[in-house]
Amino acid sequence: MTDIGKLVGKLDLDQKVAQLTGLSYYDLVDPVAAYTRGETVVDLSRIPEVRPHGAGHLSLAYQIATEPVELREKLGQIQEIVRDVSPFGIGVLVHGEAVSGLVHEAGSQFTTPWGQAATWDPQVPRRIGEIAAQESRALGFHLMFSPVLDLARDLRWGRIHETYGEDAELVSRMGVGFISGMHEAGVLATGKHFLGYGHSLGGLNQAATQLGRRELTDVYAEPFRRAIREAGLSVMMNSYNEVDGIPAAANRWLLTDLLRGELGFDGLTVSDYDSVAMLHNRQHTAATPGAAAVQALEAGLDVELPSAPMFSGLRDEVEAGRISEAVIDRAVERVLAVKARFGLVPEIGPAPSSARPEPVGKAATRGLAREIATKSITLLANDGVLPLAAAAAGRIAVVGPAADEVRIHFGAYSDVANRELPIAIRQILAGAVSGVEASAEVFTDLFQTRLPGTEPAFEESTRKLHPDAVSVLAALRSLVPTVEYHAFGSIEPAADLDEAALAGAVAGADVVIAVVGERTGWVGNHTAGEGRTSADPRLPGNQEQLVSALARHGKRVVTVVVSGRPLLLQAVHDASAAVVLAPLLGDVAGAAIADVLFGRADPGGRLPSSFPRHLGQVPLHHGHPIGSGYTAHKGNRPLYTDLDDNSPLYAFGHGLTWTEFEVSLGSAEVSGDSIVVTGQVTNTGERQGTAVVQLYGRDEVASVVRPVRQLLDFARVELDPGAAADIGFTVPVERLAYTWPDGRRGVEEGDLTLLLGLASDDIRASTTLTVPELVLPRARSIQEETNAPA
Repeated sequence: MTDIGKLVGKLDLDQKVAQLTGLSYYDLVDPVAAYTRGETVVDLSRIPEVRPHGAGHLSLAYQIATEPVELREKLGQIQEIVRDVSPFGIGVLVHGEAVSGLVHEAGSQFTTPWGQAATWDPQVPRRIGEIAAQESRALGFHLMFSPVLDLARDLRWGRIHETYGEDAELVSRMGVGFISGMHEAGVLATGKHFLGYGHSLGGLNQAATQLGRRELTDVYAEPFRRAIREAGLSVMMNSYNEVDGIPAAANRWLLTDLLRGELGFDGLTVSDYDSVAMLHNRQHTAATPGAAAVQALEAGLDVELPSAPMFSGLRDEVEAGRISEAVIDRAVERVLAVKARFGLVPEIGPAPSSARPEPVGKAATRGLAREIATKSITLLANDGVLPLAAAAAGRIAVVGPAADEVRIHFGAYSDVANRELPIAIRQILAGAVSGVEASAEVFTDLFQTRLPGTEPAFEESTRKLHPDAVSVLAALRSLVPTVEYHAFGSIEPAADLDEAALAGAVAGADVVIAVVGERTGWVGNHTAGEGRTSADPRLPGNQEQLVSALARHGKRVVTVVVSGRPLLLQAVHDASAAVVLAPLLGDVAGAAIADVLFGRADPGGRLPSSFPRHLGQVPLHHGHPIGSGYTAHKGNRPLYTDLDDNSPLYAFGHGLTWTEFEVSLGSAEVSGDSIVVTGQVTNTGERQGTAVVQLYGRDEVASVVRPVRQLLDFARVELDPGAAADIGFTVPVERLAYTWPDGRRGVEEGDLTLLLGLASDDIRASTTLTVPELVLPRARSIQEETNAPA
């Protein structure tokens, strides 16, 4: 840091500010041509004009070119130009996105993170992170703004598919896996969104978070704490929300006291796109752009992205005495420290390498993608109708709007969603979107504007981008050519369903497979995705009516639900002989789903989120505080008196298989700073299968209210029929830590009940032991560090 400190001292104020700003893709295109003619030609000659003193980050780089070779060349050219205009030849950090694989045509695509979490296997995101890093490095990227470490407990929120679910332990383990894989392949991961973003008022995107500091510190910060400690997370992105009236982008308690003081983070903080500008133009905590920049920097945010509408005024703020240049220097040092790791600061850090690794390639990763998809598919209900036998299933009919579609299996932050953005803009400009006219308001709020009629173009684009992808219908017919298809059901609102025609079409069918779901993405006619909050998060259109009608006409219905989040499925559950969840599996979805339906593969998924029975239960999660949820424990519990059953429809950790398992608890003891538990799992069925054994704990008495159950550890175990396996868990006592009333953090001495089972509502064995007191070292406050003697 000494060399970097000296370099910062040589920069003038404009050059320093430049290091704290983004250079956006939209800074390099003609905005008039883009938003009036749909032309987005990148003009690199604009760089010296818009960033004459250099730049910190290159934003939206994956939109610069669709062809991998062209993108690699242009990123190399941009580096050269930025080095020419920057002092001392400092390069620019190039960031991208990769929660489901690199967001670009060159990137291998995988099951969305919520589906990855359904595998309960941290090696899955680890491998995805590694592949995304290899492919992005080959193009010239340095950072990925992934993974999402938010806890998601409100199914109305549209971004659940980007998360690893509702539980801090599961999110931590999956997030650490992704970050470790990415770091091992030479790209830095970014943790987001700090903090509490997924717990917003009314489930609305970017809305206020109403959580106390204890819960934020002990629960919502846990995945970030673990990522910093266990995976060396060194880049952090703020969230859009506000906590107790203070926006995250200007929240010193969040970005400095908690993040750096309590969690020990010493890396770079970057703004989520436009969150600094929101201080001025939306949240109204800053009267001027310059005031917004000052609020963000003094809170502990280092970089404004994607461009620089607020930070560009920092010179005036320094000259007016409203911010010290030393605050800017601190942020610049953090930026340059990251750049030095990639050879972007001459004579500091490693020399830049002209050699780049060859990308893995989509063809090479397709088998892995299918394996992960199968491990993600979750069997929610089954009366014995599944698995189907190709030779003895009888007449099979397929219905549902998702049956013959490929696009529906992709989420936002995918190569598919990335390609849809320019398509949507061109259709709006051409007047092809009913009820939507080209305007500044529409183009600045595309993520929340419904664009009816774009679906055919998006489906065509997806099939061109993924020519090997097949729909569920096509995959089923590849196994059973006599499968019938009847085009009933619609995702569109207010769609009519001709029940008489439906009954006639499926009259002779022995089994009806209804493939239903919702579309997820950035722009278009989606019901889920960033900016897509649902007041009534159930199957859109007449799909619920479709499944219920089939049941009323006496059909055995196998319902396949394509979704990246929990939905209200009570009516579907009641009408179905089996329910299968396909959590946005990508281009291998059709084949993977068909394999599971016909028993060629085991449904390997377990739910990373609870499914409520009724909207009134939201937000719902398994680890609710004792006395404040559906689980009774030593006393009365508050109930919804108008619900016959207050429990989830499908509980956290739930998932059926083609076989049965028994779980027994062996020993449990405290050994040093760990809790050591042993047990055994046995496959008692007649088919090979995978058990996901889950260990929960409950602190029976504490000075603050504790959760009714807390996930402590888990293990995936594959077993042949009749086989048994020993299982063992070693859980750090610190995993039970919480903030005490006096501000210390640790574990109080007392009884801990251990619960071993196959789901949060399927506990097979329990025991209680005494845990000794553990007081964690108190984190030094930022003020103490500032005042410490030299």
